[in-house]
Amino acid sequence: MHRLGPGAAVLCAMVCGDATAQDGLDALIEVEPLREAAAEPVVAETAPPPRSATLEEIVVTAERRVASLQDTPISIEAFNAEAIEQRGIKGVQDLGSQVPGLTLEPFPTHNATLRLFIRGVGINDAQLTQDPAVGVYVDGVYVARSVGLALDVADLERIEVLRGPQGTLYGRNTTGGAVNLITRKPHFDGFAMSHALTGGDRNRLSARSSFNLPASDTLAFGIAVLGSTGDGFIDNAGPGGDFGDREEFAGRLSARWTPTWWLTADYAYDHSDMRYVNAAFQPVLLPNTNKGAAELFKPYAVSQSVYSERRLDQLATGMPMEESGTRINGHALTLTAPIGDHEFKYIGAYRDLRDRQYADLGGGAGSMNYRVDTHVYDGPAALTANGGPTPLVVPTVTQEQWSHEIQLSGRLFDDSVQYVVGAYHFTEQGREDRNRLNHNFSSVIPLDQLDELSISLPELDPLLGLLGVDFNRIELVKMVNFVNLDWTIDNEAFAAFGQATWTPPVLEERLHLTAGYRHSRDERRAEKFRISDTYLEVQSNGVGVGVPLSSAEMFDRVPASSAFDDDALSFVVAYDVSDTLNVYAKSVESYKSGGFNVRDPNVSGATADSAYGVGFTDGFAPEFVHSLEVGMKSEWLDRRLRVNVAAFQADYEDMQINFLIPGTISDTKTINAGEARMRGIELDLTALVTPDLVLLADYAFLDAEVEEVIDPSGNNVADLYPFTSAPRHSGVLAADWTAWRDDWGELRAFVSYNYTDARQGQVITEDRRGLTSIPAYGLWNARITAAGLRLGENGTLDIAVQARNIADKVYPLMAIDNTPHADRAVVWGEPRYVGLELVYRYR
Repeated sequence: MHRLGPGAAVLCAMVCGDATAQDGLDALIEVEPLREAAAEPVVAETAPPPRSATLEEIVVTAERRVASLQDTPISIEAFNAEAIEQRGIKGVQDLGSQVPGLTLEPFPTHNATLRLFIRGVGINDAQLTQDPAVGVYVDGVYVARSVGLALDVADLERIEVLRGPQGTLYGRNTTGGAVNLITRKPHFDGFAMSHALTGGDRNRLSARSSFNLPASDTLAFGIAVLGSTGDGFIDNAGPGGDFGDREEFAGRLSARWTPTWWLTADYAYDHSDMRYVNAAFQPVLLPNTNKGAAELFKPYAVSQSVYSERRLDQLATGMPMEESGTRINGHALTLTAPIGDHEFKYIGAYRDLRDRQYADLGGGAGSMNYRVDTHVYDGPAALTANGGPTPLVVPTVTQEQWSHEIQLSGRLFDDSVQYVVGAYHFTEQGREDRNRLNHNFSSVIPLDQLDELSISLPELDPLLGLLGVDFNRIELVKMVNFVNLDWTIDNEAFAAFGQATWTPPVLEERLHLTAGYRHSRDERRAEKFRISDTYLEVQSNGVGVGVPLSSAEMFDRVPASSAFDDDALSFVVAYDVSDTLNVYAKSVESYKSGGFNVRDPNVSGATADSAYGVGFTDGFAPEFVHSLEVGMKSEWLDRRLRVNVAAFQADYEDMQINFLIPGTISDTKTINAGEARMRGIELDLTALVTPDLVLLADYAFLDAEVEEVIDPSGNNVADLYPFTSAPRHSGVLAADWTAWRDDWGELRAFVSYNYTDARQGQVITEDRRGLTSIPAYGLWNARITAAGLRLGENGTLDIAVQARNIADKVYPLMAIDNTPHADRAVVWGEPRYVGLELVYRYR
């Protein structure tokens, strides 16, 4: 197998950790509060303590304050450090199969970028000018771009997934939901460390270490590092790297300083560096739909491709498959100061990323005469267009962001009112460029297509004659496309928000009334440069010439700017029927800013060939959602059974829809659908059958429909624009069983089945329906652990065998239909993986 680079050797010197461990708490059913968890030491027990005979309380910070999950009127999934370990969650990329209603897909041309959907709401594209519908936060810091979300996160302590619009409290408005990643904070209760080493199938090796280093009674440091390397599961029979090979390093330095009783300062620096080879799109279906200009060479493209409805073990590139890479740095400072019954908090952060993504979308047969890549091209067309060979270009995205947030929270009027108010400011600059003219695609045109080419371009014969080419003695014809792209963005956002919950002195203080408000302003600026020229290469009598054939609309530093304002409200009525049964009803408004689509091939909608009536400078409008939700949070059978359920309906106006333009490889349009609605039910069950057996069942039902999309002719074509990633049914069944417990430790098994129903994919035209759909699939996963084995006076060892996709299910992870050679090409999901993990903890 092809190795990614010398960095893999670093792993041999590393071991890693997942410092966990709260004394005697159930791994699956307890999440410590943020402030308390920061002070929890890692404790090595001489023997695991017996479990509680009741379900432990789950504590979350979803509403920017510490509260019980059962008292929080939000549909939410939460995982603590041990649950993260049991389920094999390393970062956002592993959440898709763990949370019903949440789906994740890699972006087609750079697999370190994720497309997130909650309740079917997300975006198909991942460009700098469009905000995601699902917000991702790391320790309260908003991560603006989905580039790099597929990286592991060092030293995760807790994850919270909030379903539905989060319109009044969070730093950025999100219409789908939010994912909160909370990392471990250093504490003052002595030195502690943990290390984990994992090895498994396909040469997987990962190592993680974490250290808690108290320097004094008021200053403590935390250090966490991780490294991993592994091979993909589809070999590249051509030159370059093997598809899916990956190598990653991440580190995190944190510090907690309490110089006085009234101030706590938390600082964190994180760094991630991943090198990988993009996955291969395997052709599945022959191209029967219209491919636009590619119709001229479609038969040849088919002859240079391989097709199969089953997963192949190898494909081939013609040019060397180059390495991609993502590097991210982040700084965050949080200041917390108690003021009597109130608390002031400041969160300031800076993050930057650099992402280089190389993709080969060819037919998988290793052809040099049919290529869809950005590698070197040396031919007569390059001589005409560039004065010589065009170089290898790896498209690069750079972005940096600053954010500042202040919060004041507390209680008023004899604790009858709880409140949070705050303000938020966010700026970002970004750029995506290829810097110079590069090859985009090329293909031989079969000679039997020349008559059709001559008819469509009657001026071609005389032009070739002037160049000394005899049209009747042509030996070889190729079509070659070159592009040069460079676009920049400069965004700024402001927000003021507040939320208060009043418990009136009636009904035994069981009634809770909440109101929230948020004002948002977004200012968007973008600039686009693009050249896209197509040439004809003709060889006659051994002599080749390059002739300009066509040019797409040129963008010469075209600017676009706009500003958007919004006011959003939220209302919640909650009632405590008993100490263990709470019900609520809520109304939430949310908005997602408008912007500009830099992949739009038209400057404006006034362009003659702009069939959709919009272009780059027109941009797209904000998206609005109004969500109604009712829910119940309950515990039964002396707190041995937890039943939480939510039912919702969300109505969307001007919903933003991204889609590929038929007949193109990467040109897209963004339009605002007139109306869309979704309704659904979410159910979370946890049962403590015995002190050593916990059963879990989570389920989500989703009925999503785009109701109105008006085309330029005034027709409602909503049926052509379905929610692309909205499975009707999804669920997780799991069992956590401690089979044996003794002085030496315990033997524990965690088994889960994760099911995701079919997804429709993009349609756009009726003949493309189903081409990018993803069928339903279910995966079995398991982890068996011998835990708490005593090593010395202060150390314990866990030995675990873990397996993913135990039944070796073959399933597509995502599909595209925009290549000239295939109506459907897929990236397959990971086959069965089995690995061994050793975890050492010292306190």
